[in-house]
Amino acid sequence: MAEVKISAEIRTEFGKGVARRTRVAGKVPAVIYGHGADTVHVTLPGHELMMALKTANALISLDVEGRSELVIPKAVQRNAIKGHIEHVDLLAVKRGEKVTVEVAVHTEGDLAPGANLLENVLTTLTVEAEATHIPEAVTVSIEGLDAGASLLAKDVTLPSGTTLVTDEDAVVIQVLAAQAEEPAGDEAEAAEGSEG
Repeated sequence: MAEVKISAEIRTEFGKGVARRTRVAGKVPAVIYGHGADTVHVTLPGHELMMALKTANALISLDVEGRSELVIPKAVQRNAIKGHIEHVDLLAVKRGEKVTVEVAVHTEGDLAPGANLLENVLTTLTVEAEATHIPEAVTVSIEGLDAGASLLAKDVTLPSGTTLVTDEDAVVIQVLAAQAEEPAGDEAEAAEGSEG
């Protein structure tokens, strides 16, 4: 995963009015915490942050007044109506350090022939990985699975250096049999008419 470089400014004023002015100026209030250090309040450029957060578990290299800080997003608050970012909590990490994150589960392949339904019971898995090698997602094959089949968390192949935190017996994917539909009234009448 590539590092995204963003410049941050130290924030010394707080409150709703200040946060509102910060957002109007195209910036996002954020806090950096971790490693037992004091929490650092910063503002980040909104567009650059939005682009960085398009990648799940983005690794961000912050330039905080000439000092480089490696962080990953832990909590992102978005406006419920407009969807823009209102605040971000960032966790400071070090190279080589293991972190616990959630990664998306993607599926590939086709189910067995027939009208089966795929249910994604878990859309993410919690894993532990080295901070600079966090997988963006994990992929599971559903090729040829038939009704009644399921894949457990322990069945998912994880990238090297990544360990599963989610309960290994948790169901990730299951295949359900589709319910047979009743024929429509016109079709049933047409079938009866052709018999006579």
